[in-house]
Amino acid sequence: MPHATASWLVDNTSLSFEQIAEFCGLHILEVQAIADDTAATKLTGRDPVRAHELTMEEIEKGQRDPNYVMKMQKGPEQVRRTKGPRYTPVSKRQDKPDGIAWILRNHPEVSDGAISKLIGTTRTTIAAIRDRTHWNIGNIVPKDPVTLGLCSQRELDALVSKAAKAAGIEAPTDTRLEGDREALIEQLRAERYAATHTPEAYEAPIERTAENLFKR
Repeated sequence: MPHATASWLVDNTSLSFEQIAEFCGLHILEVQAIADDTAATKLTGRDPVRAHELTMEEIEKGQRDPNYVMKMQKGPEQVRRTKGPRYTPVSKRQDKPDGIAWILRNHPEVSDGAISKLIGTTRTTIAAIRDRTHWNIGNIVPKDPVTLGLCSQRELDALVSKAAKAAGIEAPTDTRLEGDREALIEQLRAERYAATHTPEAYEAPIERTAENLFKR
């Protein structure tokens, strides 16, 4: 439950995005989405202190030193995957074709087998979407599988990097955190405003978001 843990840390601590991402095993942009309420679903926070995975002493060390890497007291029980397609909650299965179409359009170098493992689908479905013979092709809209909650950003990045290496091409780099600082802050404010429609609702949180984003 890394996303729920990240949500709690964002709401209840002054840790930087980098620290939360490192502790939860997430991409920094996933933590940013949680903090800005632009994630696919609103998360209920999970307290890692009550779960005995993190101590308040570790949190306080991290808040004092933005370069401090927090140590997990005990790891959560590992879910052992069996052979077969990746399990996807029923509520998200209808989003699979959109995620597949996004990967086919943006990363054609990724093999059907790799997509099948990442999304939890069949090669027949992937081929049908590629050939536009899928029964629902008229309603399929390419969407980022991370935004849809079908996989994590780290899983997608690792898949794309491996496929690019095998194809002998340069893996794409994420430049969303580069550029002018003030322009990025304004962008975050605009996104927050669009989500809430009230300036009072985003003014304070987005200041904290921008501060944490550039905190080193």
